[in-house]
Amino acid sequence: MNRNSIAGQLTTKWAARHLDYRLQTISTQEDAKALVLAGAPHGSLVVTDDQTGGRGRGSRTWSCPPGSNIAMSLILRPALALPQVPALTLVAGLAVSQGIADLLPAEWQDQILIKWPNDVVIRKRKICGILTETQLRPDGSVDACIVGIGINVRQTMFPEELREIAGSILSQTGIRVGRSALIASFAGRMEEYYGVFAAARSFAPLIDRYEKRLINRDAPIRVLDPAGEWEGTAQGVDESGALIVTAQDGTLHRIGAGEVSVRGLYQYTD
Repeated sequence: MNRNSIAGQLTTKWAARHLDYRLQTISTQEDAKALVLAGAPHGSLVVTDDQTGGRGRGSRTWSCPPGSNIAMSLILRPALALPQVPALTLVAGLAVSQGIADLLPAEWQDQILIKWPNDVVIRKRKICGILTETQLRPDGSVDACIVGIGINVRQTMFPEELREIAGSILSQTGIRVGRSALIASFAGRMEEYYGVFAAARSFAPLIDRYEKRLINRDAPIRVLDPAGEWEGTAQGVDESGALIVTAQDGTLHRIGAGEVSVRGLYQYTD
């Protein structure tokens, strides 16, 4: 994987057309923040072969051993209100999952799933995590959104504490996918889905496609709310990207991405 191998496979108009490839970096997310301040345009993408200090949601870290995985951060400059921003994580999750599916044989098409709101899963193992951060202007309006994405592509060995949770495209399917091809595939799907979302200013036109891959749908879940954990059944998502959950007492709840964590009732995904 290098800059030329990625750029040579792009079919996009704007996604990843400003490509910043780094052989090694501490964090593509921090690199992207600096580029935002320097005026980087919409669609700029930071990619590295070796990320040494990446992070996921909360205080979690995201390992990216050299030569194995993808760590990248996409800069978006959306004309969106702040409450609309969380849905970008779902747009990216859909783009990653379909981007992977586009490179796999037909029998794998319905096995690339999404765990709401920010993980992509293959055979009950997390192979991708997504972290979206927002930069605001002094007046409080959205200046840029940085979508950080880590994809385990060829990694086969994981730390003991992650072995029951994490996997890679290779470990779960036995198929070696080219990393440059996958970045280009993601960029194409992200440009497509972002265009639909931005035009509607709503996640509504993407709900059907998203729910076909939603591993949480019709599944029992535990909601890890700081006010107290509770259990229910996930129904799907709404036009804002919120997860719709029916609690055990029958009440209906809308859970916004970033507000709480959701876990499978018995394991990570089920």
